Amino acid sequence: MATIAITNIGTLVTGDISNPLRKDDTILIRDGRIAGIGGAEILKDIVVDKLIDVSGMTVTPGLIDSHVHPVLGDYTPRQKTQDYLDSAVHGGVTTFISAGEAHMPGRPKDPAGTKALAILAHKSFANLHSSGLKVHGGAVILEKGLVEKDFAEMAAEGVWLVGEVGLGSVKKPEDAAPMVEWAKKYGMKVAMHTGGTSIPGSSTVTAGDVIAVQPTVVSHVNGGPTAVACDEIDKLINDTDLTLEIVQCGNQKIADFTVRKLAEKGALDRVILGNDAPSGSGIIPLGILRSMSFLASMSEVPPEKVVAMATGNTARTFGLETGLIAAGKEADLVVMDAPMGSVGADALAALAAGDLPAVAMVLVDGVVKVTKSRNTPPPNRKYAVK
Repeated sequence: MATIAITNIGTLVTGDISNPLRKDDTILIRDGRIAGIGGAEILKDIVVDKLIDVSGMTVTPGLIDSHVHPVLGDYTPRQKTQDYLDSAVHGGVTTFISAGEAHMPGRPKDPAGTKALAILAHKSFANLHSSGLKVHGGAVILEKGLVEKDFAEMAAEGVWLVGEVGLGSVKKPEDAAPMVEWAKKYGMKVAMHTGGTSIPGSSTVTAGDVIAVQPTVVSHVNGGPTAVACDEIDKLINDTDLTLEIVQCGNQKIADFTVRKLAEKGALDRVILGNDAPSGSGIIPLGILRSMSFLASMSEVPPEKVVAMATGNTARTFGLETGLIAAGKEADLVVMDAPMGSVGADALAALAAGDLPAVAMVLVDGVVKVTKSRNTPPPNRKYAVK
């Protein structure tokens, strides 16, 4: 694969919430991974196939959508929309994590069909590379009748996600907890619906239910779309160390409340960001950027830490090799800037001001996939490729 260098970086945002900024201005990419970070000296004696001068713009890790409900391929029957995932790549999202293929027409609900759908979706999305997007699909929805050997069989075929607990026929904590233990035994990450009902068949889930089940991720604590009350958020924050997910398709007041409370405790590393689309709120290609802008401008979180919520925090939670600008990590990167007309001088200042940054370029595994976003305003600056 090609050797690529990104130079003249104005602000380098690492995705690591404990150390979110670096002063370095050069990234070296080799064989799809980050090979070096530093100043111009790291390119000494290196022959590069492509040099990208970003003219002082901001570079961040590729954004991660922690909550998507795909079906098969880049089409959603829920909203009758084609290429909605590809459209999100133009909003800087390079990785998508399924919370369950709940919108599959005629979705099977027996154990055999449930297993088959999870395996099919996992393998299908592993082979789907439109615009270079990475979709981790095949999140099994818990249905009555599943037994431990079913989880072993799915894990053997590569399935490693459990869709939101509560979407299927398994709703009560006492029924879900044993299945969650089986899933974790075989290395699976588990999401759990939290809050009011979303689609027909789902159920209202309280903090007590979540604590009893102990998922990996407390899905949409700010509602999918209806949120739990503030005292329930307090319980999740104070009585657990679980990862709490904020979604665009939810209650922004509770999103603000949650993030402010976690900031007070110095626990912003527990926040990840998702869209929860396609849902009744529709398709939101810039949803992750919108949540980032909201939290940076209204919840007073430093924008570089908001970037980490949408990148490194999520990668750590799910064990992904992306989401950080660090040596050895997958070279999923976004070049962004303040949009024309923004009061912000750069992408981070634009976020802090409540604006959406302009996505100028997106790379996935070191390959340029977007050279001009079709969904964000144009950047103030221009890059040059040699």
